[in-house]
Amino acid sequence: MPDGLWLNFGGTPTEPFADIFAIEACSTLTNLLDKRSRFAPSTHSLMAVCPVQWLLAPVLPDSPILRWQATGVLAAPPTHALVLPVRDLRVMYGLRARHYDGFMQQQVPHPHEFFVPMESLTAKNGDQDPAMQALVARTSIRANFLQPAGTA
Repeated sequence: MPDGLWLNFGGTPTEPFADIFAIEACSTLTNLLDKRSRFAPSTHSLMAVCPVQWLLAPVLPDSPILRWQATGVLAAPPTHALVLPVRDLRVMYGLRARHYDGFMQQQVPHPHEFFVPMESLTAKNGDQDPAMQALVARTSIRANFLQPAGTA
């Protein structure tokens, strides 16, 4: 289980899929290398497993909308875990400053990898930092496509 995990459900009820955005906090370089190996590109497929209890919980603590409803791929409350293929995976790694600087100068990230200093990842109101917002925006699948002026 990553330190942060977001699932974006897509497809149809007969052919659903999930895109994953994971955040991993890495306190040592050894920890980073271990976590990178888990998310390394491979020739096998990944499956996302969503337990029934998780699917039946609200999307937010006080929300009347349950997670299964928000998926858009389930027509009725689930009675068993939802298992679906992962179409895309992106990972953001948070590194301590002393590791981040050296890693940034000597490594080439895979296309699905993004790196931030841990201090930026955990900063109060860090989600409002324009540089952080720009980096997260680049993790989107849509970031790989040209958006002509005047289109959304």
